[in-house]
Amino acid sequence: MIQMIRDTQQTNTSLHYDAHPARDELVPSRYALKVGEIEVLVVSDGVLTLPGAMLAHNAEPAVRAAWLEENFLPPDAFDWALNAVVVKSGGRTILVDAGMGEEFPLPRAGQLPHRLEAAGIDLSTVTDVVLTHMHMDHIGGLLIDCVKEVLRPDLRIHVAAAEVEFWKAPDFSRVSMPEGFPDALRQSAKRFLKEYRSKFRTFEDECEVAPGVKVCRTGGHTPGHSVVRVASGGERLTFAGDLVFTVGFEHPEWHNGFEHDPEEAARARVRLLRELAANRELLVATHMPFPSVGHVAVDGDAFRFVPAFWDY
Repeated sequence: MIQMIRDTQQTNTSLHYDAHPARDELVPSRYALKVGEIEVLVVSDGVLTLPGAMLAHNAEPAVRAAWLEENFLPPDAFDWALNAVVVKSGGRTILVDAGMGEEFPLPRAGQLPHRLEAAGIDLSTVTDVVLTHMHMDHIGGLLIDCVKEVLRPDLRIHVAAAEVEFWKAPDFSRVSMPEGFPDALRQSAKRFLKEYRSKFRTFEDECEVAPGVKVCRTGGHTPGHSVVRVASGGERLTFAGDLVFTVGFEHPEWHNGFEHDPEEAARARVRLLRELAANRELLVATHMPFPSVGHVAVDGDAFRFVPAFWDY
């Protein structure tokens, strides 16, 4: 199945992405903003093409197909953005999630290391990594040899204790993933635990990583799935990881194929979207179209995403 996805990505793209593209890429790959005095940089790791059914395996196929058509999307495949974030606060440089990496090479994913370099982010200056969860598209970038070689010996990796416990014997009984994905996810997580366990700084419900930067466990998508809350000078931003997908505003009850506890993920999604709508803070998420910066508004019994105007 992973080979099929590689073939799909090669077929669906009209641009060739070199493994080491030039710094002057035509497609935007980073977006900077400030939350009060805290610097935030959204960086694209590329895109991952998956079957359209992954958006909502509990929805009627005709309803799901209608949503894709209404959003000018093809019926059988959907490009999932892969966004990571760099946060600078209190003298610390924090990488939130690490992208796909090279373990399962895909032609339009795994772009994070060279895009960080192009943005002037030296991986040797990263003091902390926060993992929203341990799916391979969030940890793979740290498994690349050239990345591991330059990381600081005192690097701190913040991850929920429930997430670490889950991946000791992961349960895939309630997901709806393409064939091959459970084995790939197990393999990546097992390798990551072996190579980085000594650097883990686990937490139960939440912890402060740096002044104004807090990571909070939500569960649902995975037992230890977490979001990152940034607050400074009366301004706020939440990096929602995989708790929010593009379709989740209109249909927060739809179950994503990668959710290990779909009902709890839906409940956590609604709670977060209601909170963001009420306090008007900014939202960024892994799989929303880059740069995914915007606000949440209530729309009847559901929500709508209001993209922020780009600040040039």
